[in-house]
Amino acid sequence: MLLSLLYVLISGIALPVGGIQMQYLWRNQLGDVYSLGLGSAACLGAAAATMSGWCSLTVGSFICTLICTLVCFFVTLRVNTQSLITFGILFGTFIGSLGTIVVTNAPNGDLLKQYYLWGAANFRLEGVTTGDIIFSLCLFAAGFAAALADNRRLTEHFKGAIELSKPHKAFSLLAIMCLVTSAVSICGPIGFISLGVPNLSRIICKKEDIRIHYLISSAMGISLLLITYLVVQYVNFGIYLPVSATMALLALPLMAILFIKK
Repeated sequence: MLLSLLYVLISGIALPVGGIQMQYLWRNQLGDVYSLGLGSAACLGAAAATMSGWCSLTVGSFICTLICTLVCFFVTLRVNTQSLITFGILFGTFIGSLGTIVVTNAPNGDLLKQYYLWGAANFRLEGVTTGDIIFSLCLFAAGFAAALADNRRLTEHFKGAIELSKPHKAFSLLAIMCLVTSAVSICGPIGFISLGVPNLSRIICKKEDIRIHYLISSAMGISLLLITYLVVQYVNFGIYLPVSATMALLALPLMAILFIKK
């Protein structure tokens, strides 16, 4: 129970903070930790690890997400931001397709069930080892520390006052990758909060200082995830409710506010 709540907290911080970083980095409100395929890569790594047993969940997710990040960085050397977002969506679809192939060729039903329960993002930590937890916490600490250390330059970059160098953008992508992997590798993919919450934060507060949006987005992400977790655990009407699907239903009013405001 306590470990599950810990990852509600970590996911509620890591995914919105990673999302707002991506939006500031590309100066685009469609920036999202899943928009460049990072989330899909984490899922592919976890699927490969589960089905083959060649490594743990977190290590598999980290390796695949790192490869995806490197690909995205080299693409940034040649395309503009709008084209990068388009490429990221297509690349994410490609990686997701590879994940589907891996999962549908599961050696047995038990592994398929284990992966599905992990992918439902219910914070039950299916198949998660102590080593996974330690590695995940280290990734979260590294990614969050990098986000805090880089806040001033990201804010200035977002305002257009400066242009980040390509190595600096690579550093930012690696920081975001650490945040994404720390959550997704343990809990599975969790939608909405990495895209919707940062945008809601920017509607609530018009200030451009990214530190303010770190705080607002984290508070909103944790609150939304905690409410969803409690609904799934205690108000489930006797059926299995995946967190990711339940959050989409609960977040509909927030999405309506987002579009009405825009």
